[in-house]
Amino acid sequence: MLHSKTVEIGVGLFVALGLAALFMLAMKVSNLATFTGEPGYEVSARFENIGGLKVRSAVTMSGVRVGRVKAIEYDDTSYQAVVTLGIEERYTRIPTDTTASIFTAGLLGEQYVALDAGGEEEYLSDGSEIQLSQSALILEQVVGQFLFSKAAEGPPGTTDDVPVPAAGEGGATEDPGWGGIVDPFAQ
Repeated sequence: MLHSKTVEIGVGLFVALGLAALFMLAMKVSNLATFTGEPGYEVSARFENIGGLKVRSAVTMSGVRVGRVKAIEYDDTSYQAVVTLGIEERYTRIPTDTTASIFTAGLLGEQYVALDAGGEEEYLSDGSEIQLSQSALILEQVVGQFLFSKAAEGPPGTTDDVPVPAAGEGGATEDPGWGGIVDPFAQ
């Protein structure tokens, strides 16, 4: 009887630890692990298009997370997205001419803000605005531009630079003869 009670308690502890581990994993994956506000300072950046950037997305420099996205708002006077970045307090030496870009982690991963340090001697502080920004690269737009440029080139083997003799040169008339090819009954 004592042996079965010990086994039941052990199984109960094992299940409780498993549930706690699943909870921690869910918090880590959903970026809710930093639910409490970390001390630091806030800077903002303006973007033409933020793609799928979300609040609590990572802010990185050289691949190291230095903060998180605190807020995303829309400025209806400049028609841009204003992204507020929360930078951890230990990263105080970020130059004022830093560039903010939105990238995607992997091919279909989540988006994050990458900061590329400039060379200025002054540093960002609470309330500063990053002046240089690069919007998110939208895969659908890139594919559409590629297909549009290929369609504009025309079928393979055709060129637009075929010389047509001017009127009076080499027996050419006003109509270089293309009408007879397109419509043989035109004459």
